[in-house]
Parts: sequence; structure tokens; C-alpha cells
Amino acid sequence: MVQELVIAIVAVLCVGALYAASAARVVKQYERGVVLRLGRLRNDVRGPGFTMVLPGVERLRKVNMQIVTMPVPAQDGITRDNVTVRVDAVIYFKVVDAASAVVEVEDYRFAVSQMAQTSLRSIIGKSDLDDLLSNREKLNQGLELMIDSPAVGWGVQIDRVEIKDVSLPETMKRSMARQAEADRERRARVINADAELQASKKLAEAAKEMSTQPAALQLRLLQTVVAVAAEKNSTLVLPFPVELLRFLERAQQPQQHIAPQPQQQQLPEAVPPEPRESAQQASPVQSAPSPSVRRPSHLPQRKGPSGSTAAPAAADADTDERSGAEPFAHH
Repeated sequence: MVQELVIAIVAVLCVGALYAASAARVVKQYERGVVLRLGRLRNDVRGPGFTMVLPGVERLRKVNMQIVTMPVPAQDGITRDNVTVRVDAVIYFKVVDAASAVVEVEDYRFAVSQMAQTSLRSIIGKSDLDDLLSNREKLNQGLELMIDSPAVGWGVQIDRVEIKDVSLPETMKRSMARQAEADRERRARVINADAELQASKKLAEAAKEMSTQPAALQLRLLQTVVAVAAEKNSTLVLPFPVELLRFLERAQQPQQHIAPQPQQQQLPEAVPPEPRESAQQASPVQSAPSPSVRRPSHLPQRKGPSGSTAAPAAADADTDERSGAEPFAHH
């Protein structure tokens, strides 16, 4: 009798232990427990710690309340300016209402993922390429609002949405690279022109100061020579003053205005007449030509002993010239 009573008590204790083991539940700190009794939601949400449920009558579902990081698969889309891009993102969310996350939606993770993909495609079509590349903060806020609106009814709060990467076609990458290079070159030219302007102003001021002191230009010239000769080279550059070139140019200008004098034409030398006799060539004294004296016609002509008419005085002078005698005039 006593033995049977002991066996019954042990059996009851074992059954009670099994029931207690099946009814005991432990909820972690980052979880909340939603109890469904006979399929109906209980209003009380079990907090972290040890809790009990009725086995076979109640069922406890644990919901993670931590922030979940979910990558959004890359989505292909066409921007508002007709550029094909491929964009992927990442979304951060957490459950704020465990009961709604269990009752309102079958799988809140899958629902949030699909909503993020559709919202990402929609935001791509409404944005320009420049906005996707440079104005991501505004797009992130818009994307967060688009996902958060339906997620509030699921007991889910969207903490943050970030566009992670924007993939462009190769042709578009080359075009953007050329555009960026042209923009950098433009800015470099503007900066260089600004520097030249400032340098010209400073040089003008320096020239104005040097004009008052001519020795300053020579000192600057010597300083330039020292700077050039500081390095180990075999070439020495000596600046040539521009003022000297201007002086030489002004000196040559008066000579250019003077007309060149015409050259006198040289006459050919007269050829001396050939001597009549060789005696004249040997004679050191050259005889001058005798003037011819015409005999007056009213005077009688002289006749020779043979009765012939005498030669005129010109003939006599010619005879004297041939004989080398000094000519004289007959009267």
C-alpha cells in the first residue's frame, strides 16, 4: 500500500516536471514574446526573462527587436535624363511593435526587402544622373520616406536607407571622364590667367620703382646672373638691355632717310693718237700744234725760182714742225 502510494507520488511529480519543462520559456533581452492562446492574440507582450505558457493552449512567438541591416539587391533603371544605371542600397530597420509584426504581416523581413526594391526603382526614375552621383542625401531621405510609409503598419520602423553604389555604362564613364578633364583644364587656365594678371601688376609696380633708381636695374641683372650661375652648368645667360637696342634703332633711322647719291658714270679713256714718225716718239719734248695762219688774199703770192707758186705759211709751219723747229707766224 505504501509502496503504491510512493509510486503514484513519483509519477505525479514526473508528470508535473514534464509539464513545467514544456511550459517554461526564456525570453532574451533583445526579444519580446507574443502569446497566442488558442490562436487569439493576448494583449500582454512578454518581456525578457523567464515566463510560462500553457502547453497545447498557448504558443509563444519571439520577435527580435534589434536593428536589422538588410542589403537591397542591385536594381537596373533609367533615370529622368535617359541614362541606364544600376543602383544598389542598404536599409536599416527595427521592430517597434512586436504584436503588429506578428499579426499584420506574414514575414516582415521579406516585405521590407520587396518594398525597398520597388522604392529604389521608383526613386531612380524620378531622379537625374547628377542627383544620383552628387545629391545622395536628398535621395536617401526620399527613399526612407517611401519605405517607411507602409512599414509603420507592420510595426517596423525604418531607421536609415543609404544608396551604396551606382554603376554606369562604360560609354557614360568615358564621357564623364572627358567632361571632368575639360572642367579641370578650364579651371587650371583660369587660375593661370589670374596668376599672370597678379604677376603683371606686381611687375608693373616693380618697374615703376626701378625707374626712379637706374642702379636697381643693374643690381637686378647681377642678381639674375648669380641665380643662373648657381647651378653647375656650362652655359651663362647674360641679358641684353632693351634700351641699347632701342638706341641703336634710333641711331639707324636718320641714315635710312638720306637718299643715296648717284654714282658718276666713268667715261672711257681716250686712246692717244699714233705718232706720225719715230722721231717724235724719241723726242723728249712734245711740240704743241702750231696755229695755221691764212695769208691775206690781197697780198701777192711768192714764186719760187722755178716759177711755181710758193707754199703758204701753213705749209712752212708744217715743214718746220716735221724738222723739229719751233713754229712761228709769217706776216
